[in-house]
Amino acid sequence: QVQLVESGGGLVQAGGSLRLSCAASGTILSSNAMGWYRQAPGKQRELVATITSGGSTNYADSVKGRFTISRDNAKNTVYLQMNSLKPEDTAVYYCNLEGATTLTGSVLDRDSDYWGQGTQVSVSS
Repeated sequence: QVQLVESGGGLVQAGGSLRLSCAASGTILSSNAMGWYRQAPGKQRELVATITSGGSTNYADSVKGRFTISRDNAKNTVYLQMNSLKPEDTAVYYCNLEGATTLTGSVLDRDSDYWGQGTQVSVSS
């Protein structure tokens, strides 16, 4: 079965940097995209950035120019480099695997989405 494990969250002062990593395990034959979403207290989960297997990226306007998403297809790992962090970036960050075709034993599962457990990012002013 597919699991996503995030790492790299923590507490940082405004203006600082963090790098998040998300490793997907299991037999993943293909996927549409991997990405990062975040959810602040009392708010809905929102897209931060996504990257397709071909390398096309998409960013929320609020993080453009500050965050960079990258992907290692061979390792099924996605990264989020976060620079110039602001207090409003404080949230739980979730890794997402979108539209994946996976194989568990002899069972082929197509076009499913998977989520990590989340990692806390806190930015102090």
